[in-house]
Amino acid sequence: MSDKCLVDPSILVYAHDRSAEPKHERAQRLGEIWDEGNGILRILSTRVLEELCVSLRRRAPQPLPLEELRRLLQDYLSWELVLNGPEAAIQALDLETGNRISFWDAPILQAAETAGARRLYSEDLSAGQKFGSLRVVNPLSE
Repeated sequence: MSDKCLVDPSILVYAHDRSAEPKHERAQRLGEIWDEGNGILRILSTRVLEELCVSLRRRAPQPLPLEELRRLLQDYLSWELVLNGPEAAIQALDLETGNRISFWDAPILQAAETAGARRLYSEDLSAGQKFGSLRVVNPLSE
């Protein structure tokens, strides 16, 4: 798998929330992304990492211990990080209106575009949907 891909924050949460079966097992199948090191983690003022922390420590039925979560975050720091600058919000607004999607999904598309990703692993957008050269894949569907 040589193309870059971006993984939506909810997929990351399912990959580590063992109580979220069958979504946990399906998100785990994306292991080749982690193994090959071509995952791109979208960051918007560290929102994705914060969402991951809150979800795995506070919302998950079986919260991760602090040290395990800290190690997990260290692992994700090895991914290519897309740091959204101030212009990213304006670009996201354009993507929202141009594609008729939620504003909360638009920064994900903006980050994928910035990074040159070819695939977006997400459950929030329609599987198979294309945005330029970016294709949405839902790894949680059967």
